[in-house]
Amino acid sequence: MFGEGVAPEPGASRIVTGTLRERLIGLIEPLLGRLGFELVELEYASGRGHALLRVFIDREAGVGLEDCTGVSREISALLDVEDPIPGAYTLEVSSPGFDRVLRTQAHFGRFVGARVFIELKEPRAGRRRYTGKLLAVDAAGVALEVDRERVAVAFDEIGKARLAS
Repeated sequence: MFGEGVAPEPGASRIVTGTLRERLIGLIEPLLGRLGFELVELEYASGRGHALLRVFIDREAGVGLEDCTGVSREISALLDVEDPIPGAYTLEVSSPGFDRVLRTQAHFGRFVGARVFIELKEPRAGRRRYTGKLLAVDAAGVALEVDRERVAVAFDEIGKARLAS
């Protein structure tokens, strides 16, 4: 961050708050909404002078190859204008697949009754991973049935979540 009264060096990033991932979500999610898609997940990984940005999209009618191609063009145009990624990168746009990531309350809400996998950020009573039936979702978190017991998990405890097979 830049301190009070200290100007950034030429070419330095002017993004003061948030991570690059959060910035990318903030740019891409509204665009996808206007196009009729939802952002399921966004993965960004950089290494040795090149980065990879993977964007997983969905909609009720499903996602086809033409959808991915069109959305890729739109995201590319947006990122060319906003230029949030330093250096070269590859953009991949695809559907979420059978092990779909669950990231938002709406994602969980859509899959009540389904089998899900949740990994906590921090272990609870020595346990970090839960797989079970998604029973309920509310603003605070989710409830699962795991080994015939109800387990409540707050959204801020969830490190990763996805549909389970």
